[in-house]
Amino acid sequence: MRGAFFPNHYHVLIRSNHIRALCQALGKFHGRSSFDWNGEDEKRGRQVWFRCFDRELRSERHFRATLNYVHHNPVHHGYVHHWQDWPWSSAAQFLEQIGRERAAQIWQEYPILDYGKKWDV
Repeated sequence: MRGAFFPNHYHVLIRSNHIRALCQALGKFHGRSSFDWNGEDEKRGRQVWFRCFDRELRSERHFRATLNYVHHNPVHHGYVHHWQDWPWSSAAQFLEQIGRERAAQIWQEYPILDYGKKWDV
């Protein structure tokens, strides 16, 4: 699993042969946790989680661009200046596994460009 977690959202890349069951489990988690958080904050009815968005990654390019997008997300949101500095991300582990040179090569070969703007739907 690869991912990045933030105060108001998260991104994860998970390989699954049972995506429906996984989305159902996430839906239950989102329901229970939002109920608890809204109770603690006395904000019943507030939407905590927006959606579970599942997508089959269709190619190596799609996977690598998605991984770059997930790892770069802390920079995009202004939490850090360098993606590997966000402590709640798989980026540091990824970097340790493949090395800086290969990570830079992947970043160049599979840029995020306008990822998230529906090009990959």
